[in-house]
Amino acid sequence: MTGSGSFEEFYTGTVGRLLGALFLVTGDLHEAEEVVQEAFARASLHWTRLRDYDLPEAWVRRVAMNLATDRARTLQRQTRALLRMGPPPELPAVSVETMALVQALRTLPLRQRQAIVLHHLVDLPVEEVAQTLAVPSGTVKSLLARGRRALATKLGEPEEVLYRP
Repeated sequence: MTGSGSFEEFYTGTVGRLLGALFLVTGDLHEAEEVVQEAFARASLHWTRLRDYDLPEAWVRRVAMNLATDRARTLQRQTRALLRMGPPPELPAVSVETMALVQALRTLPLRQRQAIVLHHLVDLPVEEVAQTLAVPSGTVKSLLARGRRALATKLGEPEEVLYRP
C-alpha cells in the first residue's frame, strides 16, 4: 500500500489487526479502541507523508503501542497515589429527597444547574458564582431565577422554599 491509496482504504484495511493487537496488549477493548483511534487520528494528520512509507501500518502500530504504554504508566501513578491516600471516607446514604433533587437538577440546562448548586448548595455569594462561571452577576441572578422556577415546578414546591437571598 505504498505511494497511493486513500487514508480511508488504509484505515479499513488495517484497523482490525491493530485493534486486535492492542486489545491483547491492554486487556481492555474500550482502552484498545481509544488508543487505536488516537493513533489513526494522528496518522490522518500526517497521511501525505505516511502514505509513501513502505509500511505505514508500522508507524500507526508504534504510535498505538506508545500511547498504550503512556496510559498504563499514568494509571500506575494514579493507582499508587490513591493507595497512599488510603480508603475513601464512608459516604452517608443518599436520601430520597436528595435523589429527587439530583434528578430535577439534571433536567436544567448546565449553566442554571451550576448556578443553583454553587449558590444554594455550596453557599457561595452571587458575586463568587459569577466569578467562578466567568459571567456577570446579573446573568447569575437570571440563571438562579429561571433555575428556581424550573425546580419548583419539577419538585412541586413553592418557589419561595427554594429562594434564599
